[in-house]
Amino acid sequence: MAVLKEGSRPPWVGLAAAVWVQIAAGSAYTFPLYSPALKSVLGFSQQQLTIIGVANDIGENVGILPGIACNKFPPWVILLFGLCLSFFGYGVLWLAVSQTVLSLPYWVLWLALVVATNSSAWMGTAVLVTNMRNFPLSRGTVAGILKGYIGLSAAVFTEIFAMVLNDSASDLLLFLTLGIPIICLAMMYFIRACTPASGEDSSEHIHFLFTQAASLLLAIYLLTTTILKNILSLNSSISYILVGVMVILLMSPLAIPLKMTIFPSRHKRPGKLDGSSNDLTEEEVSFSQTMSLLTPISSEADLGSFREGEDISEVDMLLAVGEGAVKKKRKPRRGEDFKFREAIIKADFWLLWFAYFFGVGSGVTVLNNLAQIGVALGVNDTTILLSLFSFCNFLGRLGAGVVSEHFVRSKTIPRTFWMMITQILMIITFLLYASALSGTLYAATALLGICFGVQFGVMIPTSSELFGLKHFGIIFNFMQLGNPLGALLFSGLLAGYVYDTEAGKQQGSHCLGPNCFRLTFLVLAGVSAFGAFLSMILTIRIRPVYQMLYAAGSFRLAQASDH
Repeated sequence: MAVLKEGSRPPWVGLAAAVWVQIAAGSAYTFPLYSPALKSVLGFSQQQLTIIGVANDIGENVGILPGIACNKFPPWVILLFGLCLSFFGYGVLWLAVSQTVLSLPYWVLWLALVVATNSSAWMGTAVLVTNMRNFPLSRGTVAGILKGYIGLSAAVFTEIFAMVLNDSASDLLLFLTLGIPIICLAMMYFIRACTPASGEDSSEHIHFLFTQAASLLLAIYLLTTTILKNILSLNSSISYILVGVMVILLMSPLAIPLKMTIFPSRHKRPGKLDGSSNDLTEEEVSFSQTMSLLTPISSEADLGSFREGEDISEVDMLLAVGEGAVKKKRKPRRGEDFKFREAIIKADFWLLWFAYFFGVGSGVTVLNNLAQIGVALGVNDTTILLSLFSFCNFLGRLGAGVVSEHFVRSKTIPRTFWMMITQILMIITFLLYASALSGTLYAATALLGICFGVQFGVMIPTSSELFGLKHFGIIFNFMQLGNPLGALLFSGLLAGYVYDTEAGKQQGSHCLGPNCFRLTFLVLAGVSAFGAFLSMILTIRIRPVYQMLYAAGSFRLAQASDH
Protein backbone atom coordinates (compact mmCIF):
# COMPACT_ATOMS: atom_id res chain seq x y z
CA MET A 1 0.00 0.00 0.00
CA ALA A 2 1.50 3.29 -1.09
CA VAL A 3 2.30 5.85 1.58
CA LEU A 4 1.72 9.40 0.48
CA LYS A 5 3.87 12.45 0.97
CA GLU A 6 3.56 14.06 4.38
CA GLY A 7 1.49 17.21 4.63
CA SER A 8 -0.04 16.64 1.20
CA ARG A 9 -3.66 17.09 0.24
CA PRO A 10 -4.73 13.40 0.45
CA PRO A 11 -5.16 13.38 4.28
CA TRP A 12 -7.73 16.19 3.94
CA VAL A 13 -9.36 14.52 0.94
CA GLY A 14 -9.59 11.37 3.03
CA LEU A 15 -11.15 13.29 5.92
CA ALA A 16 -13.75 14.81 3.58
CA ALA A 17 -14.55 11.37 2.14
CA ALA A 18 -14.74 9.94 5.66
CA VAL A 19 -17.58 12.37 6.40
CA TRP A 20 -19.77 10.62 3.81
CA VAL A 21 -18.79 7.16 5.01
CA GLN A 22 -19.62 8.16 8.59
CA ILE A 23 -23.06 9.37 7.50
CA ALA A 24 -23.60 5.99 5.83
CA ALA A 25 -22.25 4.19 8.91
CA GLY A 26 -24.89 5.94 11.00
CA SER A 27 -27.62 3.84 9.43
CA ALA A 28 -27.98 2.03 12.76
CA TYR A 29 -29.52 5.23 14.17
CA THR A 30 -32.44 4.93 11.75
CA PHE A 31 -33.95 2.09 13.80
CA PRO A 32 -36.57 4.37 15.45
CA LEU A 33 -37.79 5.36 11.95
CA TYR A 34 -38.71 1.86 10.82
CA SER A 35 -39.24 0.11 14.18
CA PRO A 36 -42.98 1.06 14.28
CA ALA A 37 -43.37 -0.71 10.91
CA LEU A 38 -41.65 -3.81 12.29
CA LYS A 39 -44.08 -3.80 15.20
CA SER A 40 -47.26 -3.18 13.17
CA VAL A 41 -46.53 -5.16 9.98
CA LEU A 42 -44.93 -8.14 11.69
CA GLY A 43 -47.00 -8.05 14.89
CA PHE A 44 -44.17 -7.83 17.43
CA SER A 45 -44.70 -7.05 21.12
CA GLN A 46 -42.70 -4.21 22.70
CA GLN A 47 -40.28 -6.65 24.31
CA GLN A 48 -39.73 -8.42 20.97
CA LEU A 49 -39.11 -5.03 19.41
CA THR A 50 -36.60 -4.04 22.09
CA ILE A 51 -34.76 -7.35 21.60
CA ILE A 52 -34.61 -6.51 17.88
CA GLY A 53 -33.22 -3.14 18.98
CA VAL A 54 -30.51 -4.97 20.89
CA ALA A 55 -29.57 -6.72 17.63
CA ASN A 56 -29.23 -3.23 16.14
CA ASP A 57 -26.76 -2.25 18.87
CA ILE A 58 -24.85 -5.54 18.80
CA GLY A 59 -24.26 -5.28 15.07
CA GLU A 60 -23.21 -1.64 15.25
CA ASN A 61 -20.71 -2.05 18.06
CA VAL A 62 -19.19 -5.52 17.76
CA GLY A 63 -16.11 -4.50 15.80
CA ILE A 64 -13.46 -6.94 16.97
CA LEU A 65 -13.03 -8.43 13.48
CA PRO A 66 -12.68 -5.07 11.68
CA GLY A 67 -10.36 -3.98 14.49
CA ILE A 68 -8.07 -6.92 13.70
CA ALA A 69 -8.49 -6.54 9.94
CA CYS A 70 -7.51 -2.85 9.90
CA ASN A 71 -3.92 -3.84 10.80
CA LYS A 72 -3.78 -6.43 8.03
CA PHE A 73 -5.68 -4.93 5.07
CA PRO A 74 -5.94 -1.49 3.44
CA PRO A 75 -9.03 0.61 4.24
CA TRP A 76 -10.76 -0.10 0.93
CA VAL A 77 -10.94 -3.82 1.74
CA ILE A 78 -12.59 -3.06 5.09
CA LEU A 79 -15.08 -0.74 3.37
CA LEU A 80 -15.84 -3.32 0.68
CA PHE A 81 -16.71 -5.93 3.27
CA GLY A 82 -18.86 -3.42 5.14
CA LEU A 83 -20.93 -2.48 2.10
CA CYS A 84 -21.60 -6.17 1.37
CA LEU A 85 -22.92 -6.65 4.91
CA SER A 86 -25.14 -3.59 4.54
CA PHE A 87 -26.57 -4.74 1.22
CA PHE A 88 -27.54 -8.21 2.40
CA GLY A 89 -28.71 -7.23 5.90
CA TYR A 90 -30.94 -4.31 4.98
CA GLY A 91 -32.08 -6.23 1.90
CA VAL A 92 -33.59 -8.96 4.07
CA LEU A 93 -35.31 -6.39 6.30
CA TRP A 94 -36.75 -4.67 3.23
CA LEU A 95 -38.12 -7.98 1.95
CA ALA A 96 -39.92 -8.49 5.27
CA VAL A 97 -41.30 -4.98 5.83
CA SER A 98 -42.41 -4.55 2.20
CA GLN A 99 -44.00 -8.02 2.48
CA THR A 100 -42.21 -9.11 -0.67
CA VAL A 101 -41.40 -12.26 1.29
CA LEU A 102 -43.98 -13.31 3.88
CA SER A 103 -43.52 -14.99 7.26
CA LEU A 104 -39.78 -14.65 7.72
CA PRO A 105 -38.84 -16.16 11.12
CA TYR A 106 -38.07 -13.79 13.98
CA TRP A 107 -34.52 -15.10 14.34
CA VAL A 108 -33.81 -14.46 10.64
CA LEU A 109 -34.83 -10.81 11.04
CA TRP A 110 -32.75 -10.55 14.22
CA LEU A 111 -29.66 -11.88 12.44
CA ALA A 112 -30.35 -9.70 9.39
CA LEU A 113 -30.32 -6.58 11.56
CA VAL A 114 -27.07 -7.70 13.23
CA VAL A 115 -25.50 -8.15 9.79
CA ALA A 116 -26.88 -4.85 8.46
CA THR A 117 -25.69 -2.72 11.35
CA ASN A 118 -22.38 -4.56 11.66
CA SER A 119 -21.52 -2.83 8.39
CA SER A 120 -21.32 0.35 10.49
CA ALA A 121 -18.53 -1.20 12.56
CA TRP A 122 -16.50 -2.05 9.45
CA MET A 123 -17.02 1.32 7.80
CA GLY A 124 -16.49 3.32 10.99
CA THR A 125 -13.32 1.41 11.90
CA ALA A 126 -11.82 1.91 8.43
CA VAL A 127 -12.24 5.69 8.41
CA LEU A 128 -11.61 6.36 12.11
CA VAL A 129 -8.40 4.34 12.43
CA THR A 130 -7.05 5.70 9.13
CA ASN A 131 -7.73 9.34 10.00
CA MET A 132 -6.52 9.05 13.61
CA ARG A 133 -3.21 7.76 12.23
CA ASN A 134 -3.12 10.46 9.55
CA PHE A 135 -3.57 13.19 12.21
CA PRO A 136 -1.88 11.70 15.32
CA LEU A 137 -1.39 15.06 17.08
CA SER A 138 -5.08 15.99 16.77
CA ARG A 139 -6.72 12.78 17.94
CA GLY A 140 -9.44 14.40 20.02
CA THR A 141 -10.34 16.84 17.26
CA VAL A 142 -10.49 14.16 14.55
CA ALA A 143 -12.48 11.77 16.75
CA GLY A 144 -14.91 14.57 17.61
CA ILE A 145 -15.43 15.53 13.97
CA LEU A 146 -15.93 11.99 12.66
CA LYS A 147 -18.07 10.83 15.57
CA GLY A 148 -19.98 14.10 15.28
CA TYR A 149 -20.94 13.36 11.71
CA ILE A 150 -22.04 9.84 12.56
CA GLY A 151 -24.17 11.42 15.27
CA LEU A 152 -25.70 13.71 12.64
CA SER A 153 -26.53 10.77 10.41
CA ALA A 154 -29.86 10.16 12.17
CA ALA A 155 -30.96 13.70 11.27
CA VAL A 156 -29.73 13.25 7.69
CA PHE A 157 -31.71 10.05 7.26
CA THR A 158 -34.71 11.60 9.01
CA GLU A 159 -34.61 14.46 6.49
CA ILE A 160 -34.54 12.02 3.59
CA PHE A 161 -37.21 9.86 5.24
CA ALA A 162 -39.62 12.78 5.72
CA MET A 163 -38.96 14.87 2.60
CA VAL A 164 -38.09 12.36 -0.11
CA LEU A 165 -39.46 8.99 1.02
CA ASN A 166 -42.76 10.31 2.43
CA ASP A 167 -42.34 8.53 5.79
CA SER A 168 -42.28 5.11 4.15
CA ALA A 169 -40.37 2.53 6.20
CA SER A 170 -40.07 0.08 3.31
CA ASP A 171 -38.68 2.81 1.01
CA LEU A 172 -36.19 3.78 3.71
CA LEU A 173 -34.93 0.20 4.00
CA LEU A 174 -34.61 -0.01 0.20
CA PHE A 175 -32.69 3.29 0.25
CA LEU A 176 -30.30 1.87 2.87
CA THR A 177 -29.93 -1.36 0.89
CA LEU A 178 -28.78 0.45 -2.25
CA GLY A 179 -27.54 3.84 -1.07
CA ILE A 180 -24.92 2.76 1.46
CA PRO A 181 -23.00 0.51 -0.98
CA ILE A 182 -23.01 3.31 -3.58
CA ILE A 183 -21.53 5.81 -1.10
CA CYS A 184 -18.81 3.39 0.00
CA LEU A 185 -17.85 2.48 -3.56
CA ALA A 186 -17.57 6.16 -4.44
CA MET A 187 -15.44 7.08 -1.42
CA MET A 188 -13.20 4.06 -0.80
CA TYR A 189 -10.46 5.26 -3.21
CA PHE A 190 -9.89 8.47 -1.25
CA ILE A 191 -9.57 6.92 2.22
CA ARG A 192 -5.96 5.84 2.49
CA ALA A 193 -3.04 5.88 4.89
CA CYS A 194 -0.76 8.92 4.65
CA THR A 195 2.45 9.91 6.37
CA PRO A 196 1.43 12.50 8.95
CA ALA A 197 2.70 16.05 8.64
CA SER A 198 5.78 16.77 10.75
CA GLY A 199 3.93 19.04 13.17
CA GLU A 200 0.95 21.25 13.80
CA ASP A 201 0.70 24.69 12.25
CA SER A 202 -1.80 27.50 12.04
CA SER A 203 -3.25 26.32 8.71
CA GLU A 204 -4.08 22.88 10.11
CA HIS A 205 -5.79 24.53 13.07
CA ILE A 206 -7.82 26.73 10.71
CA HIS A 207 -8.76 23.73 8.56
CA PHE A 208 -10.10 21.88 11.59
CA LEU A 209 -12.03 24.97 12.69
CA PHE A 210 -13.58 25.21 9.22
CA THR A 211 -14.61 21.54 9.29
CA GLN A 212 -16.12 21.92 12.75
CA ALA A 213 -17.98 25.08 11.70
CA ALA A 214 -19.30 23.35 8.57
CA SER A 215 -20.58 20.41 10.61
CA LEU A 216 -22.23 22.76 13.10
CA LEU A 217 -23.92 24.67 10.25
CA LEU A 218 -25.19 21.38 8.84
CA ALA A 219 -26.55 20.36 12.25
CA ILE A 220 -28.44 23.64 12.68
CA TYR A 221 -29.77 23.38 9.13
CA LEU A 222 -31.04 19.83 9.66
CA LEU A 223 -32.80 20.70 12.90
CA THR A 224 -34.40 23.80 11.34
CA THR A 225 -35.65 22.06 8.21
CA THR A 226 -37.04 19.13 10.21
CA ILE A 227 -39.04 21.52 12.39
CA LEU A 228 -40.25 23.44 9.30
CA LYS A 229 -41.37 20.19 7.70
CA ASN A 230 -43.52 19.40 10.74
CA ILE A 231 -44.95 22.92 11.10
CA LEU A 232 -45.49 23.84 7.46
CA SER A 233 -46.89 21.93 4.52
CA LEU A 234 -43.99 21.80 2.06
CA ASN A 235 -44.53 20.62 -1.49
CA SER A 236 -42.22 18.08 -3.09
CA SER A 237 -40.20 20.68 -5.05
CA ILE A 238 -39.27 22.64 -1.93
CA SER A 239 -38.49 19.40 -0.09
CA TYR A 240 -36.10 18.30 -2.84
CA ILE A 241 -34.39 21.72 -2.80
CA LEU A 242 -33.89 21.48 0.96
CA VAL A 243 -32.37 18.02 0.61
CA GLY A 244 -30.11 19.34 -2.18
CA VAL A 245 -28.79 22.08 0.12
CA MET A 246 -28.11 19.40 2.72
CA VAL A 247 -26.00 17.46 0.21
CA ILE A 248 -23.99 20.63 -0.60
CA LEU A 249 -23.31 21.18 3.09
CA LEU A 250 -22.12 17.59 3.38
CA MET A 251 -19.61 18.31 0.63
CA SER A 252 -18.21 21.43 2.37
CA PRO A 253 -15.10 19.69 3.88
CA LEU A 254 -13.87 19.24 0.30
CA ALA A 255 -13.25 23.01 0.28
CA ILE A 256 -10.03 22.38 2.26
CA PRO A 257 -8.16 20.24 -0.32
CA LEU A 258 -9.62 22.44 -3.07
CA LYS A 259 -8.16 25.53 -1.36
CA MET A 260 -4.82 23.71 -0.90
CA THR A 261 -4.80 22.93 -4.62
CA ILE A 262 -5.56 26.48 -5.76
CA PHE A 263 -3.41 28.20 -3.11
CA PRO A 264 -0.59 25.78 -2.25
CA SER A 265 1.32 26.59 0.94
CA ARG A 266 5.01 27.37 0.60
CA HIS A 267 5.64 27.42 4.33
CA LYS A 268 8.54 25.22 5.45
CA ARG A 269 9.79 24.58 8.91
CA PRO A 270 13.22 26.07 9.67
CA GLY A 271 16.25 23.90 10.19
CA LYS A 272 17.79 20.99 8.34
CA LEU A 273 15.88 17.81 7.97
CA ASP A 274 18.99 15.69 8.23
CA GLY A 275 20.93 17.80 10.73
CA SER A 276 21.83 17.10 14.27
CA SER A 277 19.88 18.41 17.24
CA ASN A 278 22.25 21.41 17.33
CA ASP A 279 20.87 22.58 13.99
CA LEU A 280 17.29 22.64 15.24
CA THR A 281 15.43 25.54 16.77
CA GLU A 282 14.26 25.35 20.38
CA GLU A 283 10.68 24.83 19.16
CA GLU A 284 11.73 21.88 17.01
CA VAL A 285 13.63 20.29 19.90
CA SER A 286 10.48 20.61 22.01
CA PHE A 287 8.47 19.05 19.20
CA SER A 288 10.89 16.13 18.83
CA GLN A 289 10.67 15.47 22.58
CA THR A 290 6.89 15.42 22.35
CA MET A 291 6.93 13.12 19.34
CA SER A 292 9.16 10.70 21.24
CA LEU A 293 6.31 10.39 23.73
CA LEU A 294 3.54 10.14 21.15
CA THR A 295 5.42 7.84 18.76
CA PRO A 296 4.92 4.07 19.21
CA ILE A 297 7.69 2.51 21.25
CA SER A 298 8.59 -1.12 21.09
CA SER A 299 10.76 -2.73 23.71
CA GLU A 300 11.58 -5.42 21.13
CA ALA A 301 13.94 -2.90 19.52
CA ASP A 302 16.27 -3.05 22.53
CA LEU A 303 17.07 -6.67 21.75
CA GLY A 304 17.12 -6.37 18.00
CA SER A 305 20.78 -5.63 17.31
CA PHE A 306 21.93 -8.30 19.75
CA ARG A 307 19.72 -10.96 18.16
CA GLU A 308 20.73 -10.25 14.59
CA GLY A 309 23.37 -12.37 12.88
CA GLU A 310 23.40 -15.46 15.05
CA ASP A 311 21.27 -17.62 17.27
CA ILE A 312 21.61 -16.93 20.99
CA SER A 313 20.96 -19.52 23.68
CA GLU A 314 18.71 -18.66 26.61
CA VAL A 315 21.67 -18.90 29.02
CA ASP A 316 23.75 -16.50 26.95
CA MET A 317 20.80 -14.12 26.75
CA LEU A 318 20.30 -14.17 30.53
CA LEU A 319 24.03 -13.55 31.07
CA ALA A 320 23.94 -10.68 28.59
CA VAL A 321 20.98 -9.14 30.35
CA GLY A 322 22.69 -9.46 33.71
CA GLU A 323 25.89 -7.84 32.45
CA GLY A 324 23.94 -4.98 30.86
CA ALA A 325 24.86 -5.87 27.27
CA VAL A 326 21.17 -5.84 26.35
CA LYS A 327 18.09 -4.46 28.02
CA LYS A 328 15.51 -6.86 29.31
CA LYS A 329 12.25 -6.71 27.43
CA ARG A 330 9.75 -4.70 29.45
CA LYS A 331 6.02 -4.30 29.30
CA PRO A 332 4.70 -1.13 27.64
CA ARG A 333 3.87 1.87 29.78
CA ARG A 334 0.85 4.15 29.52
CA GLY A 335 1.09 6.15 26.31
CA GLU A 336 3.07 3.49 24.47
CA ASP A 337 1.74 0.90 22.03
CA PHE A 338 -0.03 -1.96 23.81
CA LYS A 339 -1.05 -5.20 22.23
CA PHE A 340 -4.66 -6.10 22.97
CA ARG A 341 -3.67 -8.90 25.36
CA GLU A 342 -1.42 -6.45 27.22
CA ALA A 343 -4.08 -3.74 27.44
CA ILE A 344 -6.88 -6.02 28.61
CA ILE A 345 -5.12 -6.87 31.88
CA LYS A 346 -4.74 -3.23 32.92
CA ALA A 347 -7.02 -1.63 35.51
CA ASP A 348 -7.24 1.56 33.41
CA PHE A 349 -8.64 -0.47 30.53
CA TRP A 350 -11.52 -1.86 32.58
CA LEU A 351 -12.24 1.41 34.37
CA LEU A 352 -12.63 3.08 30.98
CA TRP A 353 -14.70 0.17 29.68
CA PHE A 354 -17.17 0.16 32.57
CA ALA A 355 -17.43 3.95 32.70
CA TYR A 356 -18.26 3.91 29.00
CA PHE A 357 -20.61 0.94 29.45
CA PHE A 358 -22.71 2.73 32.07
CA GLY A 359 -22.72 5.98 30.07
CA VAL A 360 -23.72 4.70 26.65
CA GLY A 361 -25.78 1.75 27.89
CA SER A 362 -28.19 4.04 29.69
CA GLY A 363 -28.28 6.55 26.82
CA VAL A 364 -28.92 3.99 24.11
CA THR A 365 -31.85 2.62 26.13
CA VAL A 366 -33.64 5.93 25.70
CA LEU A 367 -32.61 6.18 22.03
CA ASN A 368 -33.97 2.71 21.21
CA ASN A 369 -37.28 3.46 22.92
CA LEU A 370 -37.54 7.15 22.00
CA ALA A 371 -40.58 6.70 19.75
CA GLN A 372 -42.45 4.74 22.41
CA ILE A 373 -41.39 7.20 25.15
CA GLY A 374 -42.77 10.08 23.08
CA VAL A 375 -46.07 8.35 22.43
CA ALA A 376 -46.42 7.34 26.09
CA LEU A 377 -45.96 10.96 27.12
CA GLY A 378 -48.40 12.32 24.53
CA VAL A 379 -46.16 13.12 21.53
CA ASN A 380 -47.55 11.29 18.50
CA ASP A 381 -45.06 12.59 15.91
CA THR A 382 -41.62 11.74 17.27
CA THR A 383 -39.53 12.89 14.27
CA ILE A 384 -38.75 16.24 15.94
CA LEU A 385 -37.79 14.37 19.11
CA LEU A 386 -35.42 12.13 17.14
CA SER A 387 -33.92 15.09 15.26
CA LEU A 388 -33.40 16.96 18.52
CA PHE A 389 -31.61 13.97 20.05
CA SER A 390 -29.49 13.61 16.90
CA PHE A 391 -28.56 17.31 16.89
CA CYS A 392 -27.57 17.31 20.55
CA ASN A 393 -25.79 13.96 20.17
CA PHE A 394 -23.72 15.64 17.45
CA LEU A 395 -22.99 18.64 19.69
CA GLY A 396 -21.82 16.30 22.44
CA ARG A 397 -19.49 14.37 20.15
CA LEU A 398 -18.03 17.43 18.45
CA GLY A 399 -17.87 19.42 21.68
CA ALA A 400 -16.15 16.59 23.53
CA GLY A 401 -13.36 16.65 20.96
CA VAL A 402 -12.97 20.44 21.00
CA VAL A 403 -13.29 21.01 24.76
CA SER A 404 -11.25 18.01 25.89
CA GLU A 405 -8.51 18.86 23.35
CA HIS A 406 -8.29 22.40 24.70
CA PHE A 407 -8.11 21.45 28.36
CA VAL A 408 -5.82 18.49 27.85
CA ARG A 409 -3.31 20.79 26.15
CA SER A 410 -3.68 23.85 28.36
CA LYS A 411 -4.33 22.24 31.78
CA THR A 412 -3.41 18.55 31.18
CA ILE A 413 -6.89 17.61 32.43
CA PRO A 414 -7.71 14.03 31.30
CA ARG A 415 -10.57 13.73 28.85
CA THR A 416 -12.41 11.37 31.19
CA PHE A 417 -13.12 14.36 33.46
CA TRP A 418 -15.80 15.36 30.93
CA MET A 419 -17.21 11.85 30.93
CA MET A 420 -17.66 12.20 34.70
CA ILE A 421 -19.36 15.60 34.41
CA THR A 422 -21.82 14.46 31.73
CA GLN A 423 -22.73 11.29 33.62
CA ILE A 424 -23.63 13.45 36.61
CA LEU A 425 -25.86 15.49 34.28
CA MET A 426 -27.41 12.24 33.02
CA ILE A 427 -28.63 11.53 36.56
CA ILE A 428 -30.58 14.80 36.44
CA THR A 429 -31.84 13.98 32.95
CA PHE A 430 -33.28 10.59 33.92
CA LEU A 431 -34.96 12.11 36.96
CA LEU A 432 -36.55 14.68 34.62
CA TYR A 433 -37.87 11.86 32.42
CA ALA A 434 -39.20 10.01 35.45
CA SER A 435 -40.98 13.10 36.75
CA ALA A 436 -42.91 13.48 33.45
CA LEU A 437 -43.40 17.16 34.24
CA SER A 438 -45.02 19.23 31.54
CA GLY A 439 -42.47 20.73 29.14
CA THR A 440 -39.50 18.63 30.33
CA LEU A 441 -39.54 15.96 27.59
CA TYR A 442 -37.73 18.01 24.95
CA ALA A 443 -35.30 19.55 27.47
CA ALA A 444 -34.43 16.12 28.87
CA THR A 445 -33.97 14.68 25.38
CA ALA A 446 -31.66 17.55 24.37
CA LEU A 447 -29.55 17.24 27.52
CA LEU A 448 -29.33 13.45 27.22
CA GLY A 449 -28.28 13.73 23.56
CA ILE A 450 -25.35 15.98 24.50
CA CYS A 451 -24.25 13.76 27.39
CA PHE A 452 -24.61 10.61 25.28
CA GLY A 453 -22.45 12.09 22.52
CA VAL A 454 -19.68 13.08 24.94
CA GLN A 455 -19.14 9.42 25.91
CA PHE A 456 -18.04 8.62 22.33
CA GLY A 457 -15.97 11.77 21.90
CA VAL A 458 -14.02 11.01 25.10
CA MET A 459 -13.57 7.23 24.96
CA ILE A 460 -11.96 7.08 21.50
CA PRO A 461 -9.01 9.50 21.94
CA THR A 462 -8.51 8.37 25.54
CA SER A 463 -8.05 4.74 24.51
CA SER A 464 -5.51 5.80 21.86
CA GLU A 465 -3.58 7.98 24.32
CA LEU A 466 -3.41 5.32 27.02
CA PHE A 467 -2.76 2.28 24.80
CA GLY A 468 -1.30 3.68 21.56
CA LEU A 469 -2.37 3.77 17.91
CA LYS A 470 -0.76 0.58 16.63
CA HIS A 471 -3.55 -1.70 17.88
CA PHE A 472 -6.09 1.07 18.34
CA GLY A 473 -8.63 -0.57 16.00
CA ILE A 474 -9.23 -3.66 18.10
CA ILE A 475 -8.88 -1.83 21.45
CA PHE A 476 -11.48 0.83 20.77
CA ASN A 477 -13.83 -1.68 19.14
CA PHE A 478 -13.65 -3.81 22.26
CA MET A 479 -14.49 -0.70 24.28
CA GLN A 480 -17.56 -0.21 22.08
CA LEU A 481 -18.97 -3.55 23.22
CA GLY A 482 -20.27 -1.59 26.19
CA ASN A 483 -22.97 -0.16 23.93
CA PRO A 484 -24.74 -3.41 22.88
CA LEU A 485 -24.25 -5.03 26.27
CA GLY A 486 -25.81 -1.99 27.90
CA ALA A 487 -28.65 -2.10 25.39
CA LEU A 488 -29.26 -5.79 26.11
CA LEU A 489 -29.31 -5.30 29.86
CA PHE A 490 -31.08 -1.95 30.21
CA SER A 491 -33.20 -1.78 27.06
CA GLY A 492 -33.97 -5.38 26.10
CA LEU A 493 -34.44 -6.83 29.56
CA LEU A 494 -35.42 -3.85 31.72
CA ALA A 495 -37.25 -1.28 29.55
CA GLY A 496 -39.09 -3.82 27.39
CA TYR A 497 -40.28 -5.79 30.43
CA VAL A 498 -41.46 -2.69 32.30
CA TYR A 499 -43.31 -1.38 29.21
CA ASP A 500 -45.08 -4.67 28.43
CA THR A 501 -46.04 -5.14 32.09
CA GLU A 502 -47.64 -1.71 32.22
CA ALA A 503 -49.31 -2.24 28.82
CA GLY A 504 -50.79 -5.48 30.18
CA LYS A 505 -52.29 -3.55 33.07
CA GLN A 506 -53.90 -1.20 30.55
CA GLN A 507 -55.15 -4.23 28.57
CA GLY A 508 -53.64 -3.12 25.28
CA SER A 509 -50.57 -3.52 23.10
CA HIS A 510 -49.56 0.13 23.58
CA CYS A 511 -48.74 1.75 26.90
CA LEU A 512 -49.74 5.33 27.69
CA GLY A 513 -48.69 7.47 30.63
CA PRO A 514 -45.53 8.16 32.67
CA ASN A 515 -45.52 4.75 34.37
CA CYS A 516 -44.54 3.04 31.10
CA PHE A 517 -40.84 3.90 31.64
CA ARG A 518 -40.67 5.49 35.12
CA LEU A 519 -39.00 2.53 36.83
CA THR A 520 -36.56 2.27 33.92
CA PHE A 521 -35.53 5.91 34.27
CA LEU A 522 -34.97 5.59 38.02
CA VAL A 523 -32.70 2.56 37.49
CA LEU A 524 -30.78 4.42 34.75
CA ALA A 525 -30.22 7.34 37.12
CA GLY A 526 -28.50 4.96 39.55
CA VAL A 527 -26.48 3.43 36.71
CA SER A 528 -25.23 6.89 35.67
CA ALA A 529 -24.21 7.68 39.25
CA PHE A 530 -22.01 4.58 39.35
CA GLY A 531 -20.55 5.45 35.94
CA ALA A 532 -19.65 8.95 37.19
CA PHE A 533 -17.89 7.41 40.20
CA LEU A 534 -15.77 5.14 37.97
CA SER A 535 -14.94 8.05 35.64
CA MET A 536 -13.73 10.06 38.65
CA ILE A 537 -11.43 7.23 39.77
CA LEU A 538 -10.00 6.83 36.25
CA THR A 539 -9.43 10.59 35.91
CA ILE A 540 -7.40 10.66 39.13
CA ARG A 541 -5.37 7.61 38.08
CA ILE A 542 -4.38 8.82 34.62
CA ARG A 543 -3.70 12.50 35.37
CA PRO A 544 0.09 11.83 35.57
CA VAL A 545 -0.01 10.27 32.09
CA TYR A 546 -1.46 13.44 30.58
CA GLN A 547 1.07 15.57 32.41
CA MET A 548 3.80 13.46 30.84
CA LEU A 549 2.33 13.47 27.34
CA TYR A 550 1.18 17.06 27.07
CA ALA A 551 3.26 19.05 29.56
CA ALA A 552 6.41 18.21 27.55
CA GLY A 553 5.61 20.91 25.03
CA SER A 554 3.02 19.66 22.56
CA PHE A 555 0.34 22.11 23.67
CA ARG A 556 2.87 24.96 23.83
CA LEU A 557 4.02 24.13 20.33
CA ALA A 558 0.43 24.13 19.08
CA GLN A 559 -0.21 27.50 20.73
CA ALA A 560 2.99 28.95 19.30
CA SER A 561 2.05 27.86 15.80
CA ASP A 562 -1.23 29.72 16.08
CA HIS A 563 0.52 33.09 16.41
